[in-house]
Amino acid sequence: MRVLLLYPVFPQSFWSFEKALQLVGRKAMLPPLGLITVAAILPQEWEFKLVDRNLREATEAEWDWADLVIMSAMIVQKGDLLDQIREAKRRGKKVAVGGPYATALPNEVAEADYLILDEGEITLPMFVEAVQKGETHGIYRAGGDRPDVSTTPIPRFDLLDFDAYDNMSVQFSRGCPFQCEFCDIIVLYGRKPRTKSPEQLLAELDRLYELGWRRSIFMVDDNFIGNKRNVKLLLKALKEWMIEHQHPFSLSTEASVDLAQDPELMEMMVECNFNSVFLGIETPDESSLTLTNKHQNTRDSLSDAVDAIARKGLRVMAGFIIGFDGETSGAGDRIVRFVEQTTIPIAIFSMLQALPDTALWHRLKKEGRLVEDVANINQTTLMNFVPTRPLEEVTREYIDGFWRLYDPVNYLDRAYRHFMKLGAPRHRSKLRKVTWKVVQAFLTICWRQGVVRETRWIFWHHLFSILRNNPKVVEHYLAVCALNEHFYEYRQEVRTKIEAQLADYLARQRLESSIESVNAPVV
Repeated sequence: MRVLLLYPVFPQSFWSFEKALQLVGRKAMLPPLGLITVAAILPQEWEFKLVDRNLREATEAEWDWADLVIMSAMIVQKGDLLDQIREAKRRGKKVAVGGPYATALPNEVAEADYLILDEGEITLPMFVEAVQKGETHGIYRAGGDRPDVSTTPIPRFDLLDFDAYDNMSVQFSRGCPFQCEFCDIIVLYGRKPRTKSPEQLLAELDRLYELGWRRSIFMVDDNFIGNKRNVKLLLKALKEWMIEHQHPFSLSTEASVDLAQDPELMEMMVECNFNSVFLGIETPDESSLTLTNKHQNTRDSLSDAVDAIARKGLRVMAGFIIGFDGETSGAGDRIVRFVEQTTIPIAIFSMLQALPDTALWHRLKKEGRLVEDVANINQTTLMNFVPTRPLEEVTREYIDGFWRLYDPVNYLDRAYRHFMKLGAPRHRSKLRKVTWKVVQAFLTICWRQGVVRETRWIFWHHLFSILRNNPKVVEHYLAVCALNEHFYEYRQEVRTKIEAQLADYLARQRLESSIESVNAPVV
């Protein structure tokens, strides 16, 4: 069986970082870990070719070569996924589809021949058996079962073009113990975190090391510390591995805010060369956190938690959401003030969206407040349900908040204040080399942010102050400065697209109001 693994295009988003990636000659932030894991689970006598459409198009030769096309996608990739299913069918190819989007909304991908839903460790063997029996169509589901991920094989990292990606991806665990109303992770992967064994994860790092990877790795767990006991066992083994291999990778991940309450865990992460962590803070409004069942964020001071994590040496990234039920006016301003107070450089700010099959989705559907179309859930999309306060008010606060957060001066100043208190890294790899491309990127940043733009004075002040007061973080600091290249243009895109959608919404509201007025009975 000749299998073409096809990964659909991500639209431009908060995390795409195109302008920053161009500086260092990369094309995408992360590889399609799901697809290369699929390739590892399928029979190894099959042949595989991977085409990440975020890097390039599939060639005619690759299309002709394939017996079967397999795709996986998230909701934001819906448009290109559906296009590629149709293209494959036009070429007479059998198509199999899986991943979070297909699992959540299987009816929307019904054009595919095979739907391999839920977690592949269970459903891929079902699919293989069906194909070997000559079945030409099928839907394969896990029936509520969750696989033991300690049996998951090493992903086929050899299928990737390492030069194209800024980070590599690995996964240690699936699932999260919390029950946030808006989150689809617990729907897809359950509330009992399942982990790989330390030896298993280290074998994946061994493979990346053997293949020559020497840069950053993102641990894609949705809550890396969901099973703290097993995480500490991993970190104990990982520390020794890092020492033996001269710390070839820097690591980052996602975690819940209660990380701040475990100094031992933070210390272990820093010793293993973790340098940043993404936190789901969502909002500083405690009433909204309680309403959406994010109780873990109400137990201690959120600002103290951010400070404790940063001072330990983990740069904090965080997610924030506007539009919760019962939210009062000024929520956007409160989020901006919190971000500025805590100095979080990268704060992903979004309007709340109801994701398919979440508790929020089902509640809103029952209340008749859900808008069914969830085609483009990102920072440039209006809410897909009717909020408890006027949509116009929520939207204008969102536009204003995003614009202020990513004002180039505000961003650089926030990054500077964060890095001034950031604990210094314990280890720096001696294996990584400074390339001419990195030097060019540095010079470009200095020219754009230190000469051409309105950031020129604070750029130099902050850079020299970092060099004087916390010099070990300067490389990391400049990488965060580089991301300003993305936000410099992306904030305008967010504003333009959201304002256009809001104008359309208000125009429809006025039209519906005028129609109701004309049709109203005369008394």
